[in-house]
Amino acid sequence: MQVDYSKLWARYKEMGHKNKTDLIEMAGISTNILAKLTKGEFISMDSIQRICKAMNCDVGDICVINKVEGNS
Repeated sequence: MQVDYSKLWARYKEMGHKNKTDLIEMAGISTNILAKLTKGEFISMDSIQRICKAMNCDVGDICVINKVEGNS
C-alpha cells in the first residue's frame, strides 16, 4: 500500500500557504514528519491528528491509501 498526500498539499495551498515548512509550526510536527509527508511515507496517527486539527479537516481530506499492484 502507498499513501498519497496530494489532498493535503492542495488544501494547504488553498489556505494560502506557499512554504511547506510552515506546516511544522502550524501543526506542531517535526521536520522528520514533514520529510515523510513530502516523500509520501506513512506517518503516525498522532501526527495526522495534529495536521487535521490545525487545518480543521478530517483524515480523508488530507490523504488517500492506494493499493500498489502486485502487493497484498
